[in-house]
Amino acid sequence: MANSFSIKRRILALALALLLAAAVVLIIFIRDYSERAADRAFDRLLAASALTIAGAVQVEDDTVIVELPFASFGMFSGRDRVFYAVESPGGGAVTGYEDLSRVLPEMTSAGPIFRDATYRGELVRVASVGRLTSSGSDTDWVTIHVAETQSEREALAWEILSNAIVPVVALTLLAIALVWFGIGRTFAPLVQLEQELRGRAPDDLSPLDVPVPMEVSHLVSALNGFMARLGSAVERMTGLVAEAAHEVRTPLASLRAQAEVAMDEQDPEALRRRVGRIHQGAAQASQLVTQLLMEATISHRLENQETDTSALGAVVEDVRQRLDPDQAGRLMVELPEAVSEAQIRGDRVALREMVRNVVDNALVYSEGPVEIGGVVTDGVVTMAVSDRGPGIVEAEKPVVLERFKRGATSSAKIGSGLGLSIVKRVAEAHRGALRLKDRDGGGLVVEIDLPLLGRTNKVEQLRRALGSLSALVLCLLLVGSQDTQAASTSYPAPNGSSDTVLTIVGVTDTPLFAQFIAGFQTVRPDVTVIYEETDSRPLYDRYLAGDMVPRPDLLVSSASDLQIKLANDGYAMAYDSPFLGGLPEWAHWRNEVFGFTFEPAVIIYNPDRISAAEVPRTHLTLAEMLETQTERFRGTIATYDIALSGVGYLLASQDQVISSNFWRLAAAFGRVNAQFSGSSPAILNGVADGSLALGYNVLGSYAFARKAAGANIEIVVPDDYVLVLTRSMLIPRDAPYPELGKAFVDFALSPPGQAIAAGPTALGSVVNGTVGEWTSEAIAARGRGVLQPIGLGPALMVSLDQQRRKRFLDSWGEIVSPKP
Repeated sequence: MANSFSIKRRILALALALLLAAAVVLIIFIRDYSERAADRAFDRLLAASALTIAGAVQVEDDTVIVELPFASFGMFSGRDRVFYAVESPGGGAVTGYEDLSRVLPEMTSAGPIFRDATYRGELVRVASVGRLTSSGSDTDWVTIHVAETQSEREALAWEILSNAIVPVVALTLLAIALVWFGIGRTFAPLVQLEQELRGRAPDDLSPLDVPVPMEVSHLVSALNGFMARLGSAVERMTGLVAEAAHEVRTPLASLRAQAEVAMDEQDPEALRRRVGRIHQGAAQASQLVTQLLMEATISHRLENQETDTSALGAVVEDVRQRLDPDQAGRLMVELPEAVSEAQIRGDRVALREMVRNVVDNALVYSEGPVEIGGVVTDGVVTMAVSDRGPGIVEAEKPVVLERFKRGATSSAKIGSGLGLSIVKRVAEAHRGALRLKDRDGGGLVVEIDLPLLGRTNKVEQLRRALGSLSALVLCLLLVGSQDTQAASTSYPAPNGSSDTVLTIVGVTDTPLFAQFIAGFQTVRPDVTVIYEETDSRPLYDRYLAGDMVPRPDLLVSSASDLQIKLANDGYAMAYDSPFLGGLPEWAHWRNEVFGFTFEPAVIIYNPDRISAAEVPRTHLTLAEMLETQTERFRGTIATYDIALSGVGYLLASQDQVISSNFWRLAAAFGRVNAQFSGSSPAILNGVADGSLALGYNVLGSYAFARKAAGANIEIVVPDDYVLVLTRSMLIPRDAPYPELGKAFVDFALSPPGQAIAAGPTALGSVVNGTVGEWTSEAIAARGRGVLQPIGLGPALMVSLDQQRRKRFLDSWGEIVSPKP
């Protein structure tokens, strides 16, 4: 175009050269500084963790032992995974991740020494320190390695960088303001373009030809292209109108000619023939106009996607009711029940007109009966309309499906050539198909395939309902027998689909978790759920052993330390759920482990064996009661067997950290010969039937639900401190259908899922603001103790250290089961 010039050149020449050069230099400097600052900060944390572990290293009988301090991992937070290894002189593994020691050298000095390494497929930062130990006359170095992934330090570096480049952003905004001012001064030529467009006649679609800047020339070219396409569309529409007018003009002209001749006709017989021809022409014109109007109506409805659900038999019956009695008598409808009741999703008017056109053609072009039949196969219903007319030759079958096209055998009959084209368009708009076939013995068969909305067999629906009811009764029987072995329960998809299966392995009692499954299936009625109930420690061990068949899409456990260990070791899939914002920070880690309940550890007792006035309300008073009334409570106190129960071990290890009276309470358990169980329901049963007087550290969710069901128990929420755990969900990396696992996580964290947790399940909602009886706020109000949520994070792995776990269990066994 003439007089073109570049706005970019004017602006960039004035501002961007100096601005970009200064910005690049400044950003490079800030980036380097932010990385060095983040490395210094996190390296100090790594060194502190390694030195804390080194301080716990001891030598007993020439053997290196170390009891990992809880503070060693307490300083880590956020999304990073943590690994550690303690290596004895000579390279032997003492505890931790043995494969980490193999890729790092031994220490021959105190250190610390920092290095980057690749471990388990991720870049980690490693701090290594040495601990000098003496055994007899020998002195040597014990090596401690602590490694951390680098997500958090990268986040800190980015935070420093983003905050430090504010001046750069300010300069950029100033430059943008200058550019904007320049553009305002430079866009004057566009006014001429606007005036050109406003002054045009409505039918002037010729290309624009005005001088504009180079940057606007692309817009003008696009506008010219648009007007060219609009002109083509107008031409096509004009052609369609002309074609329709031509088709209508012919019968109208014939009518006029016949009428003029009839006006001068004196012979009554000839006049009758003329009137007959006039009637035939009027009928042809009327049919053509009706078809044109109906085609326009159907086109509008299909474009607007007006849909509802209709039974095929009802559509056929509607067409029959609209026929003349003589024609209706020739129509033989023989639809099987499955075909008649088949539900089709689509526009009812369009479907009716599709059937009417096929039936009208069959009645017009044949003399005998017209038969309507059908069959249902593989989710598709096929309707067949058969007649004994002249049929359509093979070469003309594709032609007659076009607009205004008719076959050679139809010339003697009145028609518009639009019927079959309308049928084809409606069938294809409903994801179906149209076929024209020759009928054995002469005639034509028109077959129309339409997809079904879903199965409508009432017997099948009743079978599925009975199957779901029997599954629920089965899971109630399993829980009633307190069978702790793994048991799978299938929950069929409500809509009858069997192709989409979500497999969950968890430790929650099946009747409780079934309520979450039922709620999930209201959102995803196409999903069948298989739930396998097991215990927390077997769940962890079986998953690592790889013997879960089928492989689970979701793991649910109350032993969150084991879940954290799986995630830290790389077995979890990260997922940024849209509901994470409502979770407390302590209830999720790395977007891989998600807590969805709020469950306090409580004390339960039988009111027939302990009065409300004497029941202990703190951990110290419980120990004192057992110490002073040993014989009274001998064999009637119960708690978890922490060697078997993952959640029991988690609660006991956290008790040890928080309470200075933990070992005194453990000794009191030993004095009264306490009973130890692997699950909360067993303890609840014993207290409820009076064989046990008191249960310690029972999960409040089970206790609240059992008491609400009428069990003879009372519940104490301790007044000194209350441990609160959250059941956690984890999507395994090798999940067959991870998207289904993500969908269930979303549901559990959503308001409907949290309402189930706060409802009859009594598992407790962890998201603030949930409505229900068992919200976190309502549970906290039941006691006066300080709430101590067990936060999800690397610190939980300290209690899982091989040596620390062994020493803890050994100490527990010696105290609670003293040998005579």
